[in-house]
Amino acid sequence: MRKALLLATALLCACSEEKGPPIAANKQTIADSADQVLYGQRMLITDRGLNRAEIHSDTAYFFDENTRTDMRVVDGKFFNSQGLLDAVLTSRTGIYNQRLNSLEARGDVVITTIDGRRLETPFVRYDNRINLVSSDTTFKLTDPDGRVLRGIGFTTDPDLNDLKVVKMLSAKAGPVAVPK
Repeated sequence: MRKALLLATALLCACSEEKGPPIAANKQTIADSADQVLYGQRMLITDRGLNRAEIHSDTAYFFDENTRTDMRVVDGKFFNSQGLLDAVLTSRTGIYNQRLNSLEARGDVVITTIDGRRLETPFVRYDNRINLVSSDTTFKLTDPDGRVLRGIGFTTDPDLNDLKVVKMLSAKAGPVAVPK
């Protein structure tokens, strides 16, 4: 009797189904509600036929009838009115709103100009209608001569030439070249 019970238990164990890990996660992702998903996306932002910016992203999710693009791993280039490269932008994420003609970059945003100035901030907004870069959060601006400016909030052109600071926190001066 005992052997029969052991044999029956062994047979039941051999027939039981092993459950592995689930094939898909049980939570929704941003890709589930996107109208379209692109990998290796490239976008041109123009103003009256003039190329103002070129944005590349690792992944792009399109929403609202393809008028809002939510991007991951963003690399962008800004161009001046002659079409020459002004500055380069990098960030972890970005949102381009075609209706507002604006780009918001978030997460470790860095803008580097051609002459070597470097702006670091957690968030920046680019408004193509008025060619203006702005932020309402902390930032650090470093130039190649070693000068450093820290503040909260700013507006500027993409080349960082016309910088207006809302609140300055600190500044470290460096050598200043005086024209003859």
